[in-house]
Amino acid sequence: MVTVWFLISAVLESREVRVAFTDFLSMRISVQNFAIFLGFLFASHTSFRLFNLYQSRRLSTRNNEVVDVFKASTMAVAILAATAQVLRIRMVTPLFLSVFWVGSTGSMVLSRTIMRAALAALRRRGRNLRTVLVVGANSRGVHFARKLESQPELGYRVAGFVDERDRADTETFKRSGYRLVADLEDFAVYLRAHVVDEVAVFLPLKSLYLESAKIIAVCEEHGIAVRVPVQSFNLTLGKAEVEPLESDPVVTIYTGAMHGFAVFMKRLLDITISVILFLMLLPVFGAVALLIKGTSKGPVLFAQERLGLNKRLFRVYKFRTMVHGAEKILTELEHLNEAGGPVFKMKRDPRMTRLGKFLRKTSIDELPQLFNVLKGDMSLVGPRPLPVRDYEGFNQDWHRRRFSVRPGITCLWQVNGRSSVPFQKWMELDMEYIDRWSLWLDFKIVLKTIPAVLKGAGAS
Repeated sequence: MVTVWFLISAVLESREVRVAFTDFLSMRISVQNFAIFLGFLFASHTSFRLFNLYQSRRLSTRNNEVVDVFKASTMAVAILAATAQVLRIRMVTPLFLSVFWVGSTGSMVLSRTIMRAALAALRRRGRNLRTVLVVGANSRGVHFARKLESQPELGYRVAGFVDERDRADTETFKRSGYRLVADLEDFAVYLRAHVVDEVAVFLPLKSLYLESAKIIAVCEEHGIAVRVPVQSFNLTLGKAEVEPLESDPVVTIYTGAMHGFAVFMKRLLDITISVILFLMLLPVFGAVALLIKGTSKGPVLFAQERLGLNKRLFRVYKFRTMVHGAEKILTELEHLNEAGGPVFKMKRDPRMTRLGKFLRKTSIDELPQLFNVLKGDMSLVGPRPLPVRDYEGFNQDWHRRRFSVRPGITCLWQVNGRSSVPFQKWMELDMEYIDRWSLWLDFKIVLKTIPAVLKGAGAS
């Protein structure tokens, strides 16, 4: 949007200063001017980032967001004006700056207003919801929960409260209608078995600081966002940001780099690229389906329940590479497992069909997961989705942080040896991806996936 209005302003200004547009275009491809343009884009990006315009604004009011857009846009224009004065850039005149500021600011406010209205409408209909667990069965916790539920456009569902039963045994909490789903000791157990997107901590900080810190530490391990009133804690992974819920400031602790507007861009790219790939690969889908049907009994596709974002269950689709009913035979082969940790791997799995070995080695069996990407269960890049059986074998909570992002078709594990990578190293690679994530990192992983698949390294 910034680039579009920069070009529109330049076209209008070229007429005012009587520069032929063909001359303007030839002038813009000089190294110096191209460097200035890139510098301006970087300055705009920095100003938008400074005012948190790339972050999730779910709890922010529309007015606050509009004000921040005005501030960021004004700062970007001020940087451009100052640069133009120092470098004597002829095209950057008051007209250019005015058109650019009005156009870019107006279009950003309009697009964000439309997006906010569309999301609010979806959330009122029960879509795009986030499940929040409130820790602290007291008046402040109840007030927070009621405030969330009184504004359905925010898109929150309160799963329940966590606290000791004696503290929850008060008239205030009983009258609230909320239920106690776990005590503090069973908090981690509850997270392991339920879908939780966010945790709001309202324990008394003075008397229960250690308990609060322990709750947040568990959330860090799981990669679950934490909201706390006013104060923060000593964090090892999480990053704290203050967001307003009406007039009440709330600190949100995010673990990992994947949150905010960049996640929307990731999802947009997932949909666009998946549609293109699906259309291009239709002949491959048809050919593989015929080969599977012609070489072994059973369905073309294999569907299995796996864990996705924050442990949501979904059915993952793959081309069938094993004999029909292979999952029932698994218990008989458990003692032959060649992989460490809870996962099951065999280089010479007797359940594999002859065609299946080829499909696995070339990763063609993964192509139907493009459907999962389009549905929103998966992303093109992210930690590989694990079966429920493997998850039940996890014995360290920090491993569970891999579920704080959508699973993907390819990932760092995929381009670093796949099945030849030990389980512990696999988990470390997933944590590295979550902590270092950027759209650029996704792009690099996709590029590295191509030679990794062609070599068939680590496939089993």
